[in-house]
Amino acid sequence: MDVRKIVIIGGVAGGASAATRARRMDENAQIIMLEQDEHVSFANCGLPYHIGGEIPDRDSLLIASPETFKERFKIDVRTFSRAIAIDRVGRKVHVKSLKTGEEYALSYDKLIIATGASPVLPSMEGVHAPNVFTLRNMEDMDQICSVKTVQRARRALVVGAGYVGLEMVEQLQDCGMEVSLVELKDQVLPLLDREIALPIAHELERRGVQVFTGRSVVELVREEDTRVGAAILSDGTRIATDIVIFGIGVRPNSGLAREAGLTLHTNGAVDVDAYMRTSDPDIYAVGDVAVYPCALTESKTWVPLAGPANRAGRLAGEHAATGRSLKMPAVAGTSIVRVFGRNAGITGLSEKRARGLGISADTVTIVAANHASYFPGSELITLKLVYDRETGRVLGLQGVGGEGVDKRLDVAATAIAAGMTVDQLAGVDLAYAPPFGSAKDPIHMAAFAASNQMAGLVRFAPYDASLEGLQVIDVRSQSEREDDPLLCQHIGIPVCEIRARMHELDPLVETVVVCAVGKRSYVAARILNGMGMQNVSTLSGGQTLRRLAS
Repeated sequence: MDVRKIVIIGGVAGGASAATRARRMDENAQIIMLEQDEHVSFANCGLPYHIGGEIPDRDSLLIASPETFKERFKIDVRTFSRAIAIDRVGRKVHVKSLKTGEEYALSYDKLIIATGASPVLPSMEGVHAPNVFTLRNMEDMDQICSVKTVQRARRALVVGAGYVGLEMVEQLQDCGMEVSLVELKDQVLPLLDREIALPIAHELERRGVQVFTGRSVVELVREEDTRVGAAILSDGTRIATDIVIFGIGVRPNSGLAREAGLTLHTNGAVDVDAYMRTSDPDIYAVGDVAVYPCALTESKTWVPLAGPANRAGRLAGEHAATGRSLKMPAVAGTSIVRVFGRNAGITGLSEKRARGLGISADTVTIVAANHASYFPGSELITLKLVYDRETGRVLGLQGVGGEGVDKRLDVAATAIAAGMTVDQLAGVDLAYAPPFGSAKDPIHMAAFAASNQMAGLVRFAPYDASLEGLQVIDVRSQSEREDDPLLCQHIGIPVCEIRARMHELDPLVETVVVCAVGKRSYVAARILNGMGMQNVSTLSGGQTLRRLAS
């Protein structure tokens, strides 16, 4: 009986999933996994939370040890073993032991590359100082913990306001440190549209974090002991710090594949087919080193996230072992982050990305309670739905707010995978009870608004639109207007008085109707339309969104 030999370069999400799936599909295969670090399978998404103490037990992050792989799955795991070259003609991997320096050749029938991605560091003096870090593996985490606890760092500088950067800000601040955050783009969470990201920036500032957007670090100032003691920003600002953590992005570790002559995508990741095979059909690539089919365009996309990495590894492992598997599903890039109890995330396309791709997209933004407002503990969430103007197909959803953002993103991700329209999304039968949602769930409300917009029943003015020179009608109660005033000239008419007070309005002037979150203003706009006024819009998200995102 021929025994298939499968070699996997790299562990963690993609490589470990490939190895265990291959074993479950072929009990007799010889499976060898090479890992250059000490730990082959760990929860890298949990690293920031151990640094902050929220996950107190370090070992709980270790998902499986080499011994577990051997005893449970009969997989030969070789740690501290770096693949240094691939001989495609001879079907061999050249390996170097990082402990002994020994080099040897390892033959394969099928090879799976799961080399992941590495954090990006700027080219400047001081980035390799002993108190400057990135966060990629357990060793990085241990070093940060050592500096934080042993040397009692009081001040921290985090560079990069993406997901990892914000997680680190939250955890370091919760440790009692003074934290500064620097982001090159003009907003935190650059992946999201501005009005969804701004509430997170406000929460950071409310918690005492110094936020510097639209600026970069141009110099790291070294002290006599070679440690970095301060950073100079592009506008000249000097930030004193005891520790620096860079989270400005990652790049695929595709050098091994490139040197082997495998085809790379234009973004530098390894190009693969639907079964995660590279340009060499006996070599696969999975995880952060590879591209995936995009759920919303005809192109491929690079999405360095754990979920797709696990799914890709599973499929590649099965295909390597049996020669067959399902195709890799399209990826929407669903992701979320928690920042001091506020949550923000995205699935699919943002408005700015859709516009950049030339897609004719429209959007609606709603503000609603995460569950029945009369049930204790309700919190506001803001949802921004992006859809195709011509077909109504759901293209993306972003959310920010309290609990429940995640499940709305998951519903939208499912809708994207199914190719659903906003009308179909509006009809999805979701679980409802007062502690969990509303009979009209926030995602239903977003879909209703999009359907109304497509049907021409409502026009939305952007949340940040200039209202000067327009006829602005605030349909909130007098007490609401006094508590949260609309900072422009307006006419205050509660929604229930609109019909009786039509004589106070000029029907020929461009009009914007405002309320707290957009519900009453929509009702008022429909009344005005029904009474002959045509040039009427409702302020997207109402005064609540205008205030949150200002």
